[in-house]
Amino acid sequence: MFSMPMADLLDGKALAKQMQTHMAGQISQMAHTVGRPPGLAVLMVGDNPASAAYVRSKENACDRLGIASFGRHYPTETTQNELEQAIDSLNQNDSVDGILVQLPLPPHLDSVALLRQISPDKDADGLHPYNLGQLLRGEPGLQSCTPAGILQLIKAYNIPLDGKQAVIVGRSILVGKPLALMMLAENATVTIAHSKTQHLSAMTQTADVLVAAIGVPNAITADMVKPGAIVIDVGINRIQASAGKSKLVGDVDFQAVAPVASWITPVPGGIGPMTVTMLLHNTVLSYRQRFSL
Repeated sequence: MFSMPMADLLDGKALAKQMQTHMAGQISQMAHTVGRPPGLAVLMVGDNPASAAYVRSKENACDRLGIASFGRHYPTETTQNELEQAIDSLNQNDSVDGILVQLPLPPHLDSVALLRQISPDKDADGLHPYNLGQLLRGEPGLQSCTPAGILQLIKAYNIPLDGKQAVIVGRSILVGKPLALMMLAENATVTIAHSKTQHLSAMTQTADVLVAAIGVPNAITADMVKPGAIVIDVGINRIQASAGKSKLVGDVDFQAVAPVASWITPVPGGIGPMTVTMLLHNTVLSYRQRFSL
């Protein structure tokens, strides 16, 4: 029976493991010199199951690498003022090099204000206006984790972006906007599409590199993809499967798109592990800069 050729996988899980192993060796040496390991504080509010799973994965990664974890879990009714005071305390804590507020937050909290409260040199998520401004200016600094992880994965597979047409579906400050800046810096020609974009399929069909970051299961179908394109799936969506069970799928219809693309990221095991790894990378970078290592 004839079968269609499948795209090669961009294996974020394997690259993340490789990068974390390298970081663990560096951390062991630096901690001996400094007298303490890097420290990461993750603040979580409420009982969102997905957030809880993300926080556990970050804490487990810290344990593997030798990063001190300062996780704090707050009840849903925690006030804005209480969280701002907690962040201020962590800003002044000499054992903490990275601070992350786990999103999403309960609706009564102002996430933008809380992100601004974090000291820019401890901004492990790379979302403080100062660090986003450095990215806009093309200056080095702490970068948004998911976009930085995407770039690391593309570079690890020696895929050039110079002169390529990139289409990013999604305009969030978490992924779409910072990724566009990073790809521009790699000399790609970048288009950002979103929920109001007309003729989306015609636009995505022009992409040499197509990034889906909209949070809609299987939104990118085979007829939307240029043959031979590189397809990056940022989506992580939990849907109902057979027998009442659930499964994780991306924003890309993987089975349909894989025979069309040349490279594709799986879900899970693609961008998710790279996001966590870049969070750890930012924490270590902040630590190195503090002690001029």
